[in-house]
Amino acid sequence: MATCFSMKTIISFFIFFTLFSWSDAYGQSSRYIISLKDKNNNPYTLNNPAAYLSARSLQRRTRQHIAIDSTDLPVTPAYLDSISNAGSVSILNVSRWLNQVLIQTTDPVALQNINGFSFVRSVTGIAARMSGTGRGKEDRLREKISPVKRSQIVQGKNDYYSYGNMFEQINIHEGTFLHNKGFRGEGMIIAILDAGFYHYDTNAAFDSVRLNNQVLDTWDFVSGKSSVTEENLHGMICFSTIAANRPGLLVGTAPKANFYLFRTEDVASEYPVEEQNWVAAAERADSLGVDLITSSLGYNTFTNPALDYTYADMNGQHTIITRGAEMAVKKGMFVTNSAGNSGTDSWHYIIAPADGEHVLAIGAVNVSRLPAPFSSYGPTYDGRIKPDVASVGWDAVIAGTDGNPASASGTSVANPNLAGLIACLWQAFPECSNAAIFDAVRKSADRYHNPDDRTGYGIPNMRIAYEILAGERELRNAERILDEDWLKAYPVPFKEGFAVLVKPKISGRSFFSLYNVAGRRLATKTADMQSGVFQDVTFNNLGDLPQGVYWLHYSDGKNKRIVRLMK
Repeated sequence: MATCFSMKTIISFFIFFTLFSWSDAYGQSSRYIISLKDKNNNPYTLNNPAAYLSARSLQRRTRQHIAIDSTDLPVTPAYLDSISNAGSVSILNVSRWLNQVLIQTTDPVALQNINGFSFVRSVTGIAARMSGTGRGKEDRLREKISPVKRSQIVQGKNDYYSYGNMFEQINIHEGTFLHNKGFRGEGMIIAILDAGFYHYDTNAAFDSVRLNNQVLDTWDFVSGKSSVTEENLHGMICFSTIAANRPGLLVGTAPKANFYLFRTEDVASEYPVEEQNWVAAAERADSLGVDLITSSLGYNTFTNPALDYTYADMNGQHTIITRGAEMAVKKGMFVTNSAGNSGTDSWHYIIAPADGEHVLAIGAVNVSRLPAPFSSYGPTYDGRIKPDVASVGWDAVIAGTDGNPASASGTSVANPNLAGLIACLWQAFPECSNAAIFDAVRKSADRYHNPDDRTGYGIPNMRIAYEILAGERELRNAERILDEDWLKAYPVPFKEGFAVLVKPKISGRSFFSLYNVAGRRLATKTADMQSGVFQDVTFNNLGDLPQGVYWLHYSDGKNKRIVRLMK
């Protein structure tokens, strides 16, 4: 199952897929992944990453202290030339992270030539040639799009947005807190990897996105073209939970963010080629400086059963897509993915890449916080908690093809609903690493101390996550101010007052006294301190003091300190 909508929903309109045919099987079986041994004789170097990574991509790495390494180097161009000239060969896409090439050929001589190249590690067909029809994907993706039935929605009078029907699925995370503080996605770039974005370019829900040029670019990795509006509406639905902006009707979770829309999923059949497409798209997102990748796709079974994964493969290391998603995180991006909709079928568990250790796998609940029956279960095969968290994906509100409120069910919509809020959270704390944001989101969830295999750590709360990160920011600032000392007064010189930052050596009551040069005590403060815990003590209303030198005396019964101040 690649796209993550529930298969048990009632359909108000259908997208029909034709049965998988022998000719399609033959076409798919002509695709091969060429794994390469090295990147020798490469004109690109680690010393000049600007030749293959954008300035914004390099800034992301610098901010998070991520070194440029060999996985960043493009695949050696001479190797690509040799493969392309080996016979009747088409190069479909390339992965620098995995150092492999996806080709299409029906030329056995070309394959023999490629196998003989000294730089080729292996040539792997993504499907065996079949004499039968295999398994089809007809009706594998069935979207329920139906009118929204909600009771009267009451939201805060002071909320910045009038969310309309999307209020409950945003408020369940206190996402309004971020929006009201001014964090609505500005300056953040989100890449959405999906099966298509059907007519988003004319849908009224995306009027603001179009007017403000928030879609930076699009690319179809399946068909090799720039347009992504023709094939499928799954991506459009996911996009709407983040970007819709029709006040009073639909307002998404990050309506001011910028976007790249990439089609990687071919809904007509299921082969590992789509995983390779995903990795290629993630690499392009990386090179363009994207902050967050959100993907409501997943893989466990294929049109050819011989390629199917097993639960043992859901270990965070096996599948192409999971290895690519983990690499995306290593490059400093945040990756969210739907957990899957196998909760009531024989597979039962999450699907790749939701098994990635650093991929935030998102399960589905309804607005009453009940886990959706269809939402896939954890844990991973190696016993890690999955899904990580949950969001509203059971009877969630999305934009229909006419731009009006509609409903859909699936972890597909739970995933982007939360992803948009995570982008807003990161906007508030741009100095943080993706790991710090990931940790805060999980810690903010309502089951953090009692995780389970349905919703993982639970439903995140953006206010709590904000407070966690704000506290960590204060700690970093305190450490910067003290600069390996344990007491410092600031600012110097002061005007109306000053603060004393202390990292006490012992617990107990501490005393602070301010004296002028004549030895006259001007002010006294006491504070109960805890050893090793930063604390501020402030002296205010000092504007009437004359300019000059002052002395601050500190004592705690064991330690004493005198600090010189200026006004």
